[in-house]
Amino acid sequence: MNFKCGLYQLNSDANYNFQLNRLINWDGGDLEEVRAISNKIKTNSDWKRELLQLGDKAFKENRTENAIGYYRMSEFFMSDQDPDKRIYYKKAVELFYAHFENYFSNQTVERLYVPYEGIQLPILYAKSKRIKKGTMLFHGGNDSYFEELFFPMLYFSEHGYDVYLFEGPGQGGVLRERGKTFTHQWEKPVKAILDYFHLTKVILIGVSLGGMLAPRAAAFEPRISQVVAWSVFPNFLEISLSDLPKFLQHLFKQLLRTNQKKIINSLMHKEIKKDPFMQWVFEHGMYAYGAKSPFDYLKKLNDFQILDIADQITQDILILHGRQDHFIPWEFYKEEIDCLKNAKSITFRLFTEKEAASNHCQCGNTKLALDTILKWLDTM
Repeated sequence: MNFKCGLYQLNSDANYNFQLNRLINWDGGDLEEVRAISNKIKTNSDWKRELLQLGDKAFKENRTENAIGYYRMSEFFMSDQDPDKRIYYKKAVELFYAHFENYFSNQTVERLYVPYEGIQLPILYAKSKRIKKGTMLFHGGNDSYFEELFFPMLYFSEHGYDVYLFEGPGQGGVLRERGKTFTHQWEKPVKAILDYFHLTKVILIGVSLGGMLAPRAAAFEPRISQVVAWSVFPNFLEISLSDLPKFLQHLFKQLLRTNQKKIINSLMHKEIKKDPFMQWVFEHGMYAYGAKSPFDYLKKLNDFQILDIADQITQDILILHGRQDHFIPWEFYKEEIDCLKNAKSITFRLFTEKEAASNHCQCGNTKLALDTILKWLDTM
């Protein structure tokens, strides 16, 4: 299975640059095509325009995998009130399942659904291709679609694991098609899946925000035997404030604790007007987390943490992180490891630029991260 490898400087804005690397390495984009338009992207409107043009070009030329990636990522920075967001989400998904239909017709992968709080959670199931080593439950994070984890799922199945890849509340189609917003109580969808398929001794893997959600679920679920946190993620609020000077971090926390809603909303609206990435963070965050204002969203972020339940995590845990992760300073690893006082074992792997794996979730070198997980599981 061919996973792309490489870290590229494509845009001066760190957030656009990361998502362009993600487009190339995870979502089917062509490096030279993306490089040619990368410097044209200064705003979220530029992002939408340039990627839709690439998508239309690839679609007309029957380069379906490229088109899927461009359409899928074109909607990333669109406003959730933009009608094109759902149109291109659906177009990318429909193209994906049509293009990879053989994997489903020959039953390499099955599409399944699990009842959960009045909706159906979508599951992609890949059975082990060799003597079975174990069972995995696998999910993404804050802005993921499980289709982009399709080939990592197959890689795990080729190495001896039954894999249940799922989207939960706040993710992909569960948010866009079913209207279910995020819950920090990730043990609830995990329990629903474990109950439905009668699973025990399961390895739980969570990517990005999943690096917080998966350990959180493991704290309440004894049927989880090992957990992989594919990103250091002790507390979402602390991470979201980490770029600020320390005195401003303390000030924001004090304003939140004392419920200074008007002050925080006023400050955030000013920042949103100045920074297109901040605009996306708060608009999408309020939508995906069911928050009515920036204040409400920031208050919710403090629920998304493991620090308050870490003493209940008793499994073996593997934590993966990149040395130059621009979202999450790597130094948060100490706070996370120190709080895991009752874990059966803790393994931490820090990836470097020399490995082309130093960015968020190692999207510069996915195979290295997958092999690290597999080797760790062999030691377990």
